[in-house]
Amino acid sequence: MRRTIFYVSDGTGITAETIGHSVLTQFDGTDFDTFRIPFVDNEEKAHGAAARIRNSYATTGMRPIVVNTVVDPMLTEVLATSGGLMIDVFAPFIGPLEAELGTKRSPRVGKAHGLTDFAEYEARINATNYALTHDDGIDVNYADSEVILVGVSRVGKTPTCLYMALHYGVKAANYPLTEDDLDKLELPNRLTPFRQRLYGLTIDPLRLAQVREARKPGSRYAKVEQCRHELAQADKIFRRENIPVQNTTHTSIEEIASKILAQKGIEKHMF
Repeated sequence: MRRTIFYVSDGTGITAETIGHSVLTQFDGTDFDTFRIPFVDNEEKAHGAAARIRNSYATTGMRPIVVNTVVDPMLTEVLATSGGLMIDVFAPFIGPLEAELGTKRSPRVGKAHGLTDFAEYEARINATNYALTHDDGIDVNYADSEVILVGVSRVGKTPTCLYMALHYGVKAANYPLTEDDLDKLELPNRLTPFRQRLYGLTIDPLRLAQVREARKPGSRYAKVEQCRHELAQADKIFRRENIPVQNTTHTSIEEIASKILAQKGIEKHMF
């Protein structure tokens, strides 16, 4: 069975999509076609979004599901005319919080992702630049790093570093274990001074072979046997050096990053 999901927001739609996706993963057996409709911040745009949802209903014959983070109740009423199942993400929280805080909310469009703290914004930019310049062993001066991801090629080091930088402002570097490192079964000298910042990533050999095959088709680099060998050697290094390690095969980048930060005791809040 397929169902259509609309993430509708008066801002970027990131909040609606993030929460909606987390909830939808709890439902097996249903495939979802998802669409994001951002910046619905006036009546004209609300009517346009409602028409699009209504058209989907007429085309598929299945009631669309609308995950809504629009703060203006008048615009939400317009969206409700679409006939879709309306799920207001903020509604369950507003009433209890108003009662507890003794004040009414101040609806402001796009506030969730507004640029409200320039220091935090600068921290994200600096961390992202750091992740890029310290990617794949490009710059091996790790003195300012907060965490260094280690593993063989294509296990997910780069996207995880960038995610931690963009969302948490963490200065994350990564180092790819080379064949020379793996043959020696030793931690590279350049990493030993930063042993406490190291975190290993691994992956299923078959999945690694698929990823590498897409990058370098038909190469020795992408052979399953080569992947198995490299991962086994890396695992020996991780165990010998007592480096915490996480398998990324069936884990999202968000979860990988959260586990790394928790295990390393890096307490930073998502921006």
